[in-house]
Amino acid sequence: MRIGIIGTGLMGFPMAQRLLEAGYQLIVYNRTTSKVEPLREAGATVAGTPQGLIATSDCILLMLTNQDAIESVLFRSEFQSFLSGKTVISMGTISPTDSKTIQKDILKAGGDYLEAPVLGSIPEAKAGTLQIMVGSTEAQFEQWLNLLKCLGEPKYIGEVGSAAALKLALNQLIASLTTAFGLSLNFVQQQGVDIELFMEILRNSALYAPTFDKKLQRMLEENYENPNFPVKHLLKDTNLFLQEAVKMGLNASSLEGVKAILEATQKLGKSDDDYSALFTTIKP
Repeated sequence: MRIGIIGTGLMGFPMAQRLLEAGYQLIVYNRTTSKVEPLREAGATVAGTPQGLIATSDCILLMLTNQDAIESVLFRSEFQSFLSGKTVISMGTISPTDSKTIQKDILKAGGDYLEAPVLGSIPEAKAGTLQIMVGSTEAQFEQWLNLLKCLGEPKYIGEVGSAAALKLALNQLIASLTTAFGLSLNFVQQQGVDIELFMEILRNSALYAPTFDKKLQRMLEENYENPNFPVKHLLKDTNLFLQEAVKMGLNASSLEGVKAILEATQKLGKSDDDYSALFTTIKP
């Protein structure tokens, strides 16, 4: 079984390492070739082009940021003939609508498709403890279960589109919870309330979410380097959620405010910083 990974960035790289450790024949591709050199040294084959990776892989894992990136590596006319008989697993965060469109195009090209977005960040990717949400048929889920188990804990959600929708719902909570926490934290700071007392009461209440403590020190120190999840990606996912929510007729006006804060944070030059940098935008 030859597994290909297209996209060896923050998440794709440790996932590739996990598959190498599990003994899979791995082929990798990244536009920035320097990012794959450590994987070559660890035993992976480095493809010079997406076409080369697709041609030599049985299953292709995609860790790409959006539909445009996926289309650029899968659906160029010279690549499509290579998709016949291949299985493509999209593991990045895209919209349910986009995931269904990609499925349709891959099936048309004679390939197979499922979605398996992940919840977790770099530490979970390294440890192989990602929560993996799978949108597929039950037969596909069983077929690729052992592969996905190398990366984390796969859970069958339903047909293609359902896992993508669940992932966007969870990322909407990341954006909303972090913004709400940053606002309250800044408010009590400005009012002179002891931060430890604030956190003690918060931790002992039904309002508490563990993500608050994960981001507390970053916010207090305004240290947003070495992100597990950058501002630009959370903004992208927030926009995807809003697009789907509007189509469904949901009132997502609260999230529009979160989006504005993320956009302002990006304009401050913090696009590649940890998303907790939105705290800086909230401050006066």
